[in-house]
Amino acid sequence: MIQSTRLWLLDRSIDLRHAWLAVRRRLGAPRLLVAALVAAGLWQVGTGLTLYAKAWLAQVLIEQAWQHNREQGRASARPWAWADTTAVARITFVEQARSMVVLEGDAGRVLAFGPGHRNGTALPGGAGNSVVSGHRDTHFRILERVSAGQRIVVELLDGRSRTYRVSGARVVDARDLGIVADRGRDELTLVTCWPFDAVAPGGPLRYVVSALAEDRP
Repeated sequence: MIQSTRLWLLDRSIDLRHAWLAVRRRLGAPRLLVAALVAAGLWQVGTGLTLYAKAWLAQVLIEQAWQHNREQGRASARPWAWADTTAVARITFVEQARSMVVLEGDAGRVLAFGPGHRNGTALPGGAGNSVVSGHRDTHFRILERVSAGQRIVVELLDGRSRTYRVSGARVVDARDLGIVADRGRDELTLVTCWPFDAVAPGGPLRYVVSALAEDRP
């Protein structure tokens, strides 16, 4: 039985080699190279479209989770079954007309899908210092265009909204604990990596945008 299987596999191997040689003879080296390049290009395009589709679907599911949580008034629904985060707020950059859902937690696996609230700080829109982080090349690329005096609106789970006014921006060391310090005022601290055009991810510096609440919670 084993010997028969080996002979069958050998025959198939010979058949495949013959088929490959026939293709090479029919197409010739130049055409074969072109065909290989076209196939590689199509594979790359397919991979890119798959990643784009996944990213788009993730944002749809996150938006649905936010709508559900807002209707319930609490962070209960996860975007997908295996997600270890949920939607806790929505922030809108008024002058830039850009809105995004804030997720709970700021681990890398969370920030891959949206800005994340740092555990241990006030919830966005709450009393105290609320720290929200995001990637500089995706969601928080917008921070490069945010300047003092501009408005940021935070929508809470209970349906209320709070308006913050940007007080300024600064570059600090990633280990600077002042980022998360509670200074006895209601503020929104937005953090991303710096510089914005860095080739390598991460790095020791952070770009911090500070905004003060214009009203009481």
